[in-house]
Amino acid sequence: MIKKTFRSMVILILCMLAICVSLIMGVLYNYFDKQYVTELKNEAVFIGKGVELNGLDYLNDLPMKNCRITWIGTDGAVLYDNKADAASMENHGDREEVENALEKGDGFSTRYSKTLDEKTINYAIRLDDQTILRVSSDYDTMLHIVLGMIQPILAIVAIALIVAAIFAYRLSKRIVKPFNDIDLEHPEKAEAYEELAPFLRKIEHQNRQIKKQMQELTRQQVEFAAITENMTEGFLVVDTKQKLLSYNTSALVLLDVQGEVEHENVLHLNRSENFQKAITLALEGKHNEQSMKFGEHYYQLFANPVFQDEVLSGAIVVIMDVTEKEQRDALRREFTTNVSHELKTPLTSISGTAEIMGNGLVKQEDVPHFANIIYKEAQRLIALVGDIIKLSKLEEPDMTEQKEMVNMAEVVESVVETLEVPAAKKNISFLVKTEDCVILGIPSILNEIVYNLCDNAVKYNVEKGKVTVSLKKKEKRTVLTVEDTGIGIPREEQERIFERFYRVDKSHSKDIGGTGLGLSIVKHGAAYHNAEITLESEVGKGTKISIIF
Repeated sequence: MIKKTFRSMVILILCMLAICVSLIMGVLYNYFDKQYVTELKNEAVFIGKGVELNGLDYLNDLPMKNCRITWIGTDGAVLYDNKADAASMENHGDREEVENALEKGDGFSTRYSKTLDEKTINYAIRLDDQTILRVSSDYDTMLHIVLGMIQPILAIVAIALIVAAIFAYRLSKRIVKPFNDIDLEHPEKAEAYEELAPFLRKIEHQNRQIKKQMQELTRQQVEFAAITENMTEGFLVVDTKQKLLSYNTSALVLLDVQGEVEHENVLHLNRSENFQKAITLALEGKHNEQSMKFGEHYYQLFANPVFQDEVLSGAIVVIMDVTEKEQRDALRREFTTNVSHELKTPLTSISGTAEIMGNGLVKQEDVPHFANIIYKEAQRLIALVGDIIKLSKLEEPDMTEQKEMVNMAEVVESVVETLEVPAAKKNISFLVKTEDCVILGIPSILNEIVYNLCDNAVKYNVEKGKVTVSLKKKEKRTVLTVEDTGIGIPREEQERIFERFYRVDKSHSKDIGGTGLGLSIVKHGAAYHNAEITLESEVGKGTKISIIF
């Protein structure tokens, strides 16, 4: 405000200075111009009297003057001129001042130079013998005078500008100071001009209203932020032009968006077809639900239009992460399919064998063989159901069994002793290296982990192979390692071997036996005990699996 006041005052002072100087110069110029014309008339009258008395001799005897004297005959011919040869001069009968002198007794005219910096004043009088005497003089115009005085004028303007600037600056600060001293938070305490009193009262009233409204808005905003920021669901608010008005952190996390996105087009967050469809339908006034897959995640979108006074003003979109539900459904479908397949195979074998025996198509000496088939398939069914039950228990959120301190060395020795018979059938030797390691866990689950690892090491080993089981402490952690010299696992298959019913060598799965759930039980059992699993394997060289408790 100081700058604006200062600038206005300086401009005003300069304008007034320019007007005053112009008026003074105009008045002075007009005054001296009239004085000059009067002197020129007096001189013409004086010279005219001399010419009437002595004629041309008087003119020739006159000393050289600054003014020009011309004597003109009644026919307009120049009889005498003190500045030029009269004989060579043109007829002056048509000159304005000459015509007026012949008609009225005297005449006056002014002629300007081509550059307008000089003017010539001509005054003519008629003598008694009807001849014309003209006196002329060159006179500077106002423009010429101004141009001639340009330096002193500029100096005066500069001095005036400096003085004006100093006074204007000080006066501006003095004028503005009461405004700057006003405390807008407490305008009633301001000591300003009386004329500002109504203005200050309005500010005080508005301050009270604004403070009250801000408190209410802050309360609502805090409540809204507390609700939305604690939602696991994403929350988006858009206007009718798809501009994002509000959102919560969960929305950015779910859609994998970085940085601030407020007031951007909501479609910048995600350009999938279903996301666009949800926004479009909501902004058409239609409630809709859409499913969307983004990366490895699945989302459910709930889009609702927002109306104000029955006019559509935007839309609200809620984003729910249903990845876990989708994965569970997929696992459930896959598990159902696999269980159905795994149960169907032995049941079909049992049913077919029993049907043959029931129809009397089996010789008496072959009955034991077919009965053995039924027994093996039944045992396979029992093992499969047992593993399914074990796996189901591991997936339950609350285990009925209580954790206790378990000596893992005893568990390893017990499992190895159990598997020595099937290992001996393939001439497989066990090498056991254990330390006293006690961990907090459920004995049955820990036993299943060790058993399934060792059982797989035997099943998938080569003839005369070796299984090494080690148990040791490492940096306050217990590490169980089972290593075999078997067929190994291809690199592309290694990520899937812990899936249910997944077998690397499907062509020999029936010969090898097992339910395909062993490593899945190991995975869930390790997770229940917060243990890590590492796998190293190479085709033809064997497999090494470590459980780090």
